[in-house]
Amino acid sequence: MVLSLLLVEDNARTRDSILAMLEQSGFAVTVAEDGLGGLNLAKKHSFDMVLTDHKMPLMDGITLIRNLNELASYQDTPLVLMTTDDVIAVRERAERVGADHVLAKPLDGENLTQFLNHLRQRDIV
Repeated sequence: MVLSLLLVEDNARTRDSILAMLEQSGFAVTVAEDGLGGLNLAKKHSFDMVLTDHKMPLMDGITLIRNLNELASYQDTPLVLMTTDDVIAVRERAERVGADHVLAKPLDGENLTQFLNHLRQRDIV
């Protein structure tokens, strides 16, 4: 079964890098370039996981996660925030609005793959 992942990232270079990392992940990846676009896609389609950048124009990742968490269809969906800021400083605020995990950027391909596999093994996705 192919799982669906919504990737929300405004930086084209970072987005391409993450897409390359996800190529062998077994996820069907849909991309949004900002939080508002991500929210609109999430309302139209159901995703098994959302991976979003922290700081973006129009709507940041924290606001996107808060909005997704308010949708009944995303109550059990892993919502993951990526940040270049100090993870510990961001984690509390992110978890308060419903983030399941906070990952430090830049992401490492091997660590991202292990993280996704860990989610699968725990049957979160």
